[in-house]
Amino acid sequence: MPDLPRKKVGIVSCSGEELPEGTVSRLAALKILEQIRPADTVTICLPLFLAGGEGDRAFARFYPTIAIDGCDKRCAARGTEMYSGKPAASIIVSELVALQGLGKLEGKRHLNEAGQQAVEATAVQVAGLVDELLHKQWNRTTGTAEQAHAPETQEPIQATCSCGSGIPVQEVVINQKTVTLIALPTIFQQFCDSGKSASEHTTRELLETVRVYNLIPPGEEDAYLECLAREYGTFIIQQGVTK
Repeated sequence: MPDLPRKKVGIVSCSGEELPEGTVSRLAALKILEQIRPADTVTICLPLFLAGGEGDRAFARFYPTIAIDGCDKRCAARGTEMYSGKPAASIIVSELVALQGLGKLEGKRHLNEAGQQAVEATAVQVAGLVDELLHKQWNRTTGTAEQAHAPETQEPIQATCSCGSGIPVQEVVINQKTVTLIALPTIFQQFCDSGKSASEHTTRELLETVRVYNLIPPGEEDAYLECLAREYGTFIIQQGVTK
């Protein structure tokens, strides 16, 4: 399998500013990213994500995400599901506040005491979800968590952004449509380094490897095979390798 970055959890928060709950969402996300679980999480910028930020969208397709929404409009969760896949978990601040009886939230830039308590409560809940997701095998094809696995080695603590997460993507044309394939540059490089020539057998191997990280629609396998054969042939020529 391609040598890709270790699994982290993406945090996408509400960007609404008209309600105190939106401020709670952003502050809770910041607390997770910078203080509580900085080594295990990355931020997904919702406006950039919705505008077509490919790094953020690739991360959300490849790894589990947690959506933190201020209200039941669920803009963060719905945006993530629309462009990448259903979030692994979703928190709605207004529901959490009601459940824990924290009182009325006031203030948009400067939260009252209830708002500060809501930030802490939301961050604690998100941290628990992060830990749970990191101790499960994430199926990149179905977007679901599977059986448990051992915790991974901790990295140096630093907050990072999903657009710089190092997940390689490549746009290709399949059936006259532009499709973004996750991990394709790395897959090509590893096949090339292994001395695999451009052949029918190699193309079918490529298809099965690509399928691990990308959803291939039913009935489109032949089109994907044709595309992979073309793109890999071009790749090895660019690498100066004789077919």
